[in-house]
Amino acid sequence: MDSIRKEMRGAVALVTLTRPDALNALDTPTLTAIRNVCGEIASDPETRALVLTGEGRAFAAGADIAEMRDKNALDAERFSRVGHAACAALEGLSIPTIAAVNGVALGGGCELALACDWIYAADRARFGQPEVKLGLIPGFGGTSRMLRRVGLAWAKELVLTGEPVDAETAQRIGLVNRVFPAATLLEEALAAGEAIAARGPLAVAIAKRVMQEGQGADVRVAHALEQSAFGTVFASEDAAEGLGAFLEKRDPKFKGR
Repeated sequence: MDSIRKEMRGAVALVTLTRPDALNALDTPTLTAIRNVCGEIASDPETRALVLTGEGRAFAAGADIAEMRDKNALDAERFSRVGHAACAALEGLSIPTIAAVNGVALGGGCELALACDWIYAADRARFGQPEVKLGLIPGFGGTSRMLRRVGLAWAKELVLTGEPVDAETAQRIGLVNRVFPAATLLEEALAAGEAIAARGPLAVAIAKRVMQEGQGADVRVAHALEQSAFGTVFASEDAAEGLGAFLEKRDPKFKGR
């Protein structure tokens, strides 16, 4: 996985895109590596959160144009599927995922960030879906995840004009949760991951699943999902430990079961 690097920071997996000379452009090997590392993380019960960032001055400047240039329609569709698979693997993790966007996140880079549960941004970061400037459209989920994140009108402005927005605007429209100085961004993202790691892992995973499954459902269906999941998690060892620790005024020791 030469194009990415995974390190463990306690119970938090830090995954870094490592093609700084190409502004971490997303080519097929990089996208495949992202999908594969998500598979590794999914099978590790000790990993409680993931932080995704980029090396150098970019998070990811987009899909690799050099690779895309000579593709035909069928090749392009296959490339889109590879990008979708990487984003789906990231989105499908049961643990929370945080994109620490240290610089530009354009095109496929923005779509990769959108596949995370939330985004923390450096104050110098910029976000955009500039594909229409190339006569293309987003190909890694940008037309669907963007509108679910910021609403239809803002999604249309970003996708149809192709113009980027700065970190402050991205936060204002709900694309970004928080903005930090570039020097402290990674520290803040890892701190959030560490806070998650201290929570009940079963509860975190079930809460994430209920929110993802309920976001597009009728509210009555969403409420039914929550009620059923609440009963399930209430019967867990972690719930008994959490309630007992609260009453005994001590820190809980969760086991994820």
